[in-house]
Amino acid sequence: MVTIRPEVLSDVVLREALLERAFGCGRNRKTSQRFREGRLPADGLAFTALGKSGRVIGTLRMWNVIAGSAGQSLMLGPLAIDARYRGRSYGTQMMEHALNIAKVQGHRSVILVGDEPYYGRFGFSRAPMAKLHLPGPVDRSRLLGLELVPGTLDAAEGLVMPCGAMAPPNQTVRAA
Repeated sequence: MVTIRPEVLSDVVLREALLERAFGCGRNRKTSQRFREGRLPADGLAFTALGKSGRVIGTLRMWNVIAGSAGQSLMLGPLAIDARYRGRSYGTQMMEHALNIAKVQGHRSVILVGDEPYYGRFGFSRAPMAKLHLPGPVDRSRLLGLELVPGTLDAAEGLVMPCGAMAPPNQTVRAA
C-alpha cells in the first residue's frame, strides 16, 4: 500500500537522495532539469509517495511551461520510485493521481521526456510533439505529450519554454 500526498518541505532531503539513486549525478545536466532550476513546481502538483512505514518511496512533480503555439502546458518530471518498491504499481498510482489532479485544476496538456513504452499506457505519445522542441539536446523519440483536453496540442509548433513561479532567492528549487 502506498499513500500519495502533497510534497512538504521535510521531504526535500529524502526526495533528492531518491532522485540521486534513481538517476545518478548526471541528472542535473539534462535539458529537462534546466526547466526546473530556480523554479517552483506548479501549484498543487508536487507529490510524495509514502510506504506503510511512512518512508518516502516515490516522487512526482509537474512544472508550468509554454508549449510553443499551444500555450500553457505542464511538464512532468521527474517520476521516481525507490528501487526496493518498483514493480508494485506505485509509479502507475502516482501518475494517475497527478494526471487526475492536473485535469481537475483545468490544465490542458502535459509533456515529458521519457520512455514511450512506459508512459504510453497513460496516453502519452510522440505525435503531439512532432513540431515542438526543447531548447537543448533531447532524444526526440522520448519527447512525449498528452492532451488532457482533446485538440490542445493539435498543430502545436515551436519552442517549449519554462514559465511559472520562481523560487525565492533564499530558497533553492530543492526546497520547493
